[in-house]
Amino acid sequence: MGRWAIAVHGGAGIDPNLPVERQEQAKQLLTRCLNLGIAALRSNVSAIDVVELVVRELETDPLFNSGRGSALTENGTVEMEASIMDGTKRRCGAVSGITTVKNPISLARLVMDKSPHSYLAFSGAEEFARKQGVETVDNDYFVTEDNVGMLKLAKEANSILFDYRVPLIGCAGAAATDSPLQMNGLPISIYAPETVGCVVVDREGRCAAGTSTGGLMNKMMGRIGDSPLIGAGTYASELCGVSCTGEGEAIIRSTLARDVSAVMEYKGVGLQEAVDYVIKHRLDEGFAGLIAVSNKGEVVCGFNSNGMFRGCATEDGFMEVAMWE
Repeated sequence: MGRWAIAVHGGAGIDPNLPVERQEQAKQLLTRCLNLGIAALRSNVSAIDVVELVVRELETDPLFNSGRGSALTENGTVEMEASIMDGTKRRCGAVSGITTVKNPISLARLVMDKSPHSYLAFSGAEEFARKQGVETVDNDYFVTEDNVGMLKLAKEANSILFDYRVPLIGCAGAAATDSPLQMNGLPISIYAPETVGCVVVDREGRCAAGTSTGGLMNKMMGRIGDSPLIGAGTYASELCGVSCTGEGEAIIRSTLARDVSAVMEYKGVGLQEAVDYVIKHRLDEGFAGLIAVSNKGEVVCGFNSNGMFRGCATEDGFMEVAMWE
């Protein structure tokens, strides 16, 4: 019997001026989700089931950018995406363009378990959801008042903004001159993707990972980011499980999640060294973060961005919820 470990994240890249109340809300949600996963692991629930359970909880709470509370498209609607992977046999499932499924991570799980495919998108994914009898809701369910305001600012600034829920003073464009910190070419004050993810290793040494997001605020219809892409935003193998967050295009180009496992496998190094290596050498000029667990019960969080919402816990009693370095 090995040792279990779990980590969760709520997005990389945090505005230094994020209100304290918002910071505390994020920490409370991450703590709640960690405790939910810990209780399941103590009851010997499998890694893949714990990942789905925890990400569903994150999707249901509107605080982060996944499920209810997802960022809005240029048309004011929600298009969500998610992926999940079981490292034991490298089984995976992913979905994109989801508009009515209450918990996209569970639909991704069904693609893995109940279909001959690994990835379904848009109308095909919605039709599959109906055939599987999953819970669906009107698209309005996912739309929050905060995000309607953010979309308005995005359109006024004629740019793509990330969901951050921090009130701006004056016009959105003015923020570009106020903050030297940027991600994806945008000032940090209007960036915080708040994609969610979870990685788990159970007592049997089985690793699993899952990631879910609403994507970019004011994104083009049909845009797909890294979160549903196996090997980019999500990856799990017999060695480790990884979930990424940050600048999606940079994560895609670097196949960031898969690279952690590859470095462990081909270089023969441990989890910490592998995470440090890919964050330093694989992102080029991009900013991102990731959470990872190994089959030995190790847990690592790494990022080169200005902070990352994250939490982790291990069977030996260690538990941490943090935002900054």
